[in-house]
Amino acid sequence: MSDEILIHSDQPALWTGRYYNEGVDSQVFDKLREECGVFGVFNHTEASALAYFGLHALQHRGEESAGICTTDGEQFYVHRGMGLVKEVFDNDRILSLKGSTAIGHVRYSTAGASKLQNAQPLVFRFRGGDLAIATNGNLVNADELRRELEEAGSIFQTTSDTEVLIHLIARSKHHDPRLAVKEALQRVVGGFAFLILINDTLFVAQDPNGLRPLMIGTLDGGYVFASETCAFETVGAAYLRDVQPGELLIFDKDGMTEDRFAEMTRRSLCAMEFIYFSRPDSDVDNINLHMARKRMGMRLAMESFVDADVVTGVPDSSISAAIGFAEQTGIPYEIGLIKNRYTGRTFIQPSQELRERGVKMKLSAVRKVVEGKRVVMIDDSIVRGTTSLRIVNMLREAGAREVHVRISSPPYMNPCFYGIDTPSRSELIASSKTVEEIRQAINADSLHFLSKQGLIEAIGRPASEYNRGMCLGCFDNDYPTPVADAEKAGCSC
Repeated sequence: MSDEILIHSDQPALWTGRYYNEGVDSQVFDKLREECGVFGVFNHTEASALAYFGLHALQHRGEESAGICTTDGEQFYVHRGMGLVKEVFDNDRILSLKGSTAIGHVRYSTAGASKLQNAQPLVFRFRGGDLAIATNGNLVNADELRRELEEAGSIFQTTSDTEVLIHLIARSKHHDPRLAVKEALQRVVGGFAFLILINDTLFVAQDPNGLRPLMIGTLDGGYVFASETCAFETVGAAYLRDVQPGELLIFDKDGMTEDRFAEMTRRSLCAMEFIYFSRPDSDVDNINLHMARKRMGMRLAMESFVDADVVTGVPDSSISAAIGFAEQTGIPYEIGLIKNRYTGRTFIQPSQELRERGVKMKLSAVRKVVEGKRVVMIDDSIVRGTTSLRIVNMLREAGAREVHVRISSPPYMNPCFYGIDTPSRSELIASSKTVEEIRQAINADSLHFLSKQGLIEAIGRPASEYNRGMCLGCFDNDYPTPVADAEKAGCSC
C-alpha cells in the first residue's frame, strides 16, 4: 500500500447516509478492544486492597468483568462480578478477601461470552488442592487442546480458553505443582501472561515470544505483578523488571525462584501496546508510552506534512501523537475533540435521532476551535473506517473547512491471534481498499498512515532483534507463531 500523501480537493457530501452515523450499533465506535489486565500480589498484608487499586489502574484494559482471588495459605477467598472494578467491589468485599497473596483480573470478552461464569480469576478444586488462574492473551491451539481433553473425559465449566490450562495442570501425572505447571505451559501456543495460584504458591509466566506485557515490582518486602507499570505507580510499588519470554517465576514460603518452561524464540511484543493499548504513563521495556507516541507523531509529520491551521487528536490514545505532530510542524495543537467519560459502554438508541446523539454523547467537537479551520486529525488506527467517518463528519459539522487525517500506525490489515479483539480480515477496511479508497470512505481531504519503518524507529527498541522485538502481524501478516484459523482467533481471557 502506498505511503504517499493523498490530497483531494473536491469535498464529498458531509455524510453518505441519511445521517452521519447511520448503521452504528451499540458499540458506537469501532476501536480495537483492549485485551485484558492482570494484577498480582505476593507477601503483603493488604493484598486484596492492593489488587483492587491495581485493577482500577488497569481498568482501560477491560470493562466487562473484574475479579480477585486471595489466599491466607489455608483457603481461597474469591469475588468476581460483571462491570467496572468500582462496581464489583466495595470495602466489605475487599475486607472479606483475606490473605497476603492475591491475583486479579479485568476482562473484555472475545473468546468466551460476556457472562459471570467466564469472569476471572477462574477458581477450581482438583486433587492437588485449590487452583486459580488469571490471564491476558490468547491460546491459538486452544480448540485443539479442548477437543483432546474432552475426549479424555474433561468436563469444561466455562467457554473461556483459559480453562484449557487448568485441565492440563489437573490432568498432569506430576504430583509436584511446579512440574505440572511447567508441563502444561509447554503444551499451549500463543500470546499469554499467566498468574496461577495453587494453594499457597504463585506462578507467573509469559509466553516464549513475549507477546503480552507482564512486569514485576516490589513493595514493602513483597512482590507485585501487573500488565502495565501504571499500576505500580498507583499502589506505590517500585518497578523491578519485565517478566522474560518463556520465563516461569515461582513464589512460595522460600521467596522467588526463577525458572523457565521454554526458551525465548522470536521476541515479539505486541506493537499495539505502544500504539494504543497501554496507558501513556506506563513504561514497556523501559520505553515510556507517551514519549514513544510523541515520536510517532513527529515521524508522521515528517512523512506527511500538510499545511493546516490546527492539529487535534482523537482522545485518549492519540493525544500524545498529536502533540508530537504539532511540535514537529509548528502547527498549533488544540483540544478539538472532547471525550465524555461518563456515558458507559453502550447506549440505547430507539430512534434515528437518538442514534445520532449517541455518537455525540461519546465524543464532541469543540466548535470554536475547529470552525473555519483546516484541521489535522490524528488517530492511532483505522479499523472498519466507520469511526473515522463519524469523527471527520463531526468536525465538518462543527465548521471545519478541511479535515486531513493522519494515522500514527501503518494500515491495520490483518486480524490479531494473541488477545486483541479484532474483526475478521474481511471487515478490516485496509485489507481490501487502497489508501485513496479509504480516504474517500472516511470523507477526508487527505489521508496518510505512518510507515512501518517509521513506527519501528519511533518506538525506539534496540535494533538487534527482528522487527526490533515486536509483533507487527496486524500490519505485515508476519506472525511469530503458527496460526490456524483467523476467523476464530480472539482473547482466551
